[in-house]
Amino acid sequence: MLHNDKAKTTARLTIALYIAVLAGLLLTTFYPAPVEGVSIPLMLTVKLLPLLAFAVPVFRGHNRGYIWMAFVLIFYFTQAVVSAWLSEGAAGPVVMTILTFLLFTVAMVHLKVNRPVAAG
Repeated sequence: MLHNDKAKTTARLTIALYIAVLAGLLLTTFYPAPVEGVSIPLMLTVKLLPLLAFAVPVFRGHNRGYIWMAFVLIFYFTQAVVSAWLSEGAAGPVVMTILTFLLFTVAMVHLKVNRPVAAG
């Protein structure tokens, strides 16, 4: 549930970043080249399934789903940072680092602005 206009804005931004992270994961699977000898469907499942589990909460704006997604995003962020470091700043891992950081940050801002009004 969205409780105010700021929450609607942060929810839209979160959805856009969520889609961007999924697209980035999809793109990095095939570019520059798929890993030899690894099943592409298996690779996509491992990369995308943990985040796809949060599609409904993200698109509906459920706070609890945002919280759990933030926990999962920490793993994606860590993997992107390690990949960026090992590849000495290759564009793909750096972009994924930025996207996961932004998604985490905007999701946390959304949780802050979307708090229910206290009864009292």
